[in-house]
Amino acid sequence: MQLAQRVKSLTPSTTLAITAKAKELKAQGHDVIGLGAGEPDYNTPQHIIDAAVQSMNEGQTKYTAASGLPTLKAEISKKFKQDQGIDIDPADIIVTSGAKHALYTLFQVILDEGDEVIIPIPYWVSYPEQVKLAGGVPVYVEGKEENEYKITAEQLAEAITEKTKAVIINSPSNPTGMLYSEEELTALGELCLKHDVLIISDEIYEKLTYSGHKHVSIAQISPELKEQTIIINGVSKSHSMTGWRIGYAAGSKEIIQAMTNLASHSTSNPTTTAQYGTIAAYSGPQDTLEEMRTAFEHRLNVIYDKLIKIPGFTCIKPQGAFYLFPNVKQAAELTGYADVDAFAKGLLEDAMVAVIPGSGFGSPNNIRLSYATSLDLLEAAVERIHQFVEKKMK
Repeated sequence: MQLAQRVKSLTPSTTLAITAKAKELKAQGHDVIGLGAGEPDYNTPQHIIDAAVQSMNEGQTKYTAASGLPTLKAEISKKFKQDQGIDIDPADIIVTSGAKHALYTLFQVILDEGDEVIIPIPYWVSYPEQVKLAGGVPVYVEGKEENEYKITAEQLAEAITEKTKAVIINSPSNPTGMLYSEEELTALGELCLKHDVLIISDEIYEKLTYSGHKHVSIAQISPELKEQTIIINGVSKSHSMTGWRIGYAAGSKEIIQAMTNLASHSTSNPTTTAQYGTIAAYSGPQDTLEEMRTAFEHRLNVIYDKLIKIPGFTCIKPQGAFYLFPNVKQAAELTGYADVDAFAKGLLEDAMVAVIPGSGFGSPNNIRLSYATSLDLLEAAVERIHQFVEKKMK
């Protein structure tokens, strides 16, 4: 059978591929330390699990509205008001089967063939593929290492054309962990307003910030920018609910309604039980979230100091999320590898440490390491990497 052209050009998720390879080696009995997966190592808080179980016991196991439970959308609306000071009507929110599905659905409803979406490099691996699946054209703008991997207003201005439909801003960033400041967002936002470019603000890591850094949503800067922005968020990272698959989009009534119409023909609705769990996530105690955030910050501080001592490694200290994104081009050269992809493969095969090559994020000189795992394992992994590099240099 002949496959559709739109899927033939898809690049498989680098993250999932490396994670699968690491699991395969583990199953063969190898002592692999995986630093690839982008999910917290904490279990979902108990009160969320209890609420989901209770909902099932009470018979809440049927379809919901395609855009999600009204009670959940009301809680999300409260969250926007409390966290960002933004007034968003529950009617302007759609609950989706994960933030990834929110993005996928958004691109499907806003893009026509040939429409351009500006994607800063480094980028989360699924942005370009989702844009292409919707018939759009990814336009890449490189966030320079000397600017903490963030794009500038000048770069954005150069990239905008008459075909530009949207720009993606991911802060805190996957894979870099960098945050855009209010001043940086304001400058980018003014350009988007001037050229009528939709802002897609991916804020999935907003609750995970460190060293006094605070997340700022571009939508909270001004009423005009709020109207120009679609916010993408969810509970996967903030509440350690990756497998529950609950995300959401908020913004333009017209766009949200179109997304709802499409969802009604694709998923019908997000999983009912997971929605009730998410209501508890937002309405219940938040102390476990802060416990997890504090643990990630401690891990970052310990591991960062060890990582930058590895020969050939340079790394800007992340301000959020739970990833380190070191430039290891020199380390690859010192150890005799042709490129960083080969270096990462060598790490997995020889040192039994799984990291994600930066090429999957548009940055071939880097690797991504997740510190969403125990400190003991992190320290062991960094020690293995250090020994691997020093051994190969001899």
